[in-house]
Amino acid sequence: MNNNTSKKNSSSNAKGTAKQEGRLKWWQLSLLGVAGTIGTGYFLGSSLAISMGGPAVLIAYLLAAAGTYIVFDALAAMTAEQPEEGSFRSYAKKAFGGLAGFGSGWVYLFSELLIMGSQLTALSIFARFWLPAVPMWAFAAGFGLLGLVIVFFGNKGFDRVENVLAIIKMAAIVMFLVLAAALLAGWIHGGKYEPKVPSSYTAWFPSGWTGLWSSFIFAFYAYGGIEVLGIMSNRLEKPEEAPKAGKVMLITLAVVYGLSIGLAVTMVPLKAFNPKESPFVLALSSEHLAFVPHLFNGVLIVAGFSTMTASLYAVASMINTLAKEGDAPRLFAVKWKDKYPLYGLGLIACGLIAAIITALLLPGKVYEYITTAAGLMLLYNWSFILLSSGRLVSSGRLGAVKRWIGLVLIAAAVSGTLFHALSRPGFFISLLLVSVIAICGFIVEKRRAGREGSGQGDSSEREQPHHPYHPQRFRPDKPYRSKGIIRQKSRT
Repeated sequence: MNNNTSKKNSSSNAKGTAKQEGRLKWWQLSLLGVAGTIGTGYFLGSSLAISMGGPAVLIAYLLAAAGTYIVFDALAAMTAEQPEEGSFRSYAKKAFGGLAGFGSGWVYLFSELLIMGSQLTALSIFARFWLPAVPMWAFAAGFGLLGLVIVFFGNKGFDRVENVLAIIKMAAIVMFLVLAAALLAGWIHGGKYEPKVPSSYTAWFPSGWTGLWSSFIFAFYAYGGIEVLGIMSNRLEKPEEAPKAGKVMLITLAVVYGLSIGLAVTMVPLKAFNPKESPFVLALSSEHLAFVPHLFNGVLIVAGFSTMTASLYAVASMINTLAKEGDAPRLFAVKWKDKYPLYGLGLIACGLIAAIITALLLPGKVYEYITTAAGLMLLYNWSFILLSSGRLVSSGRLGAVKRWIGLVLIAAAVSGTLFHALSRPGFFISLLLVSVIAICGFIVEKRRAGREGSGQGDSSEREQPHHPYHPQRFRPDKPYRSKGIIRQKSRT
């Protein structure tokens, strides 16, 4: 009787929390995923990919789409069974222990801070297109403060803003496709470049296979956003619909990226692509389309601000989870009036300021270096997702093959950064940051083990909850079945 009463109470509490937080339907999560993914990595970073790999970069984008789907499929399988506030970080901890959880969370946090720093720098450059007299730091501070305010006021404000920005971005892409088709068909005259479809091996691979290999990291970077989707999956009305949300999002992105980049490389000569201009603005350069630079400058600001805000949301959620589980100071889990993460956002604001200062002091190649380092650190986390799913989900031989394909594609993108002068420094920056995080993780785990050994550890850390992944719930002699998925005993 007491048991049933407690279950009812917990159920009503969960419903109350759901109403407070705001539950999502699968298509809303897809839309938020698109909003959090399409940003400067696509509108601006694709120029880097095209200049490195040439028209063959389309292959890299399709392979990156396949690799991203494999990673999200693994994350969604774990989310559907046991939604976790910490998402991939919590699964890494369950699969490989506290050090893996610490590393996964902090690697992701640093990568997003780097991304936000580069996005704020890009936003400042775009805004100065209209107001060149205003200093960059003023724009960066303004955009950063606005993003913090949106995240500060919770999920509802974030959802509404991101849904609107997602629609604006998709409308801009559709408009690009229509205008590009009109230029190619001759309905609009005065194009700056003469369209030319690549028809030879040299035209498709101007820098050979190493050029394509080097561009792979920027193709993957354009899909960076599934982590936000994973973190927000615990807000789904039906967690089992997480895979559907991811499939729709990734199919949409793959089609949009393929069509738009295919048109861009057809309409613009390779030597014209550069990291300071969007390839889509170059493709629509025409005396009859004088409004395009202004329009797309606005779209670039919307796209950059949208992805920056999504990153802020994800980082705020991650720092809260790290603090709750003892991998960051407990202060950052405290919410003012039990609602507003004031201290956590204060820490993030300090990180943003440091990233902005770095970006403004090193404006020459900082976008390329920071983008490469941040993209690599995201891929390190994606590897953790695949390896964690191998421990926590029994998906059969096909699942194992998919995981290995995903890991090979990620390894190809990581190693490709060594073959180009622009991306090589980013590789070493990422290794430096990962090394620092690993050292800090060892120190934290050693101290935690010492406290637990002396019986002084926090009781909340010593008592492990009984969830489906916890080793105590698995029988060594038979598999555990939940919602039609068979899971074997965790090897931890």
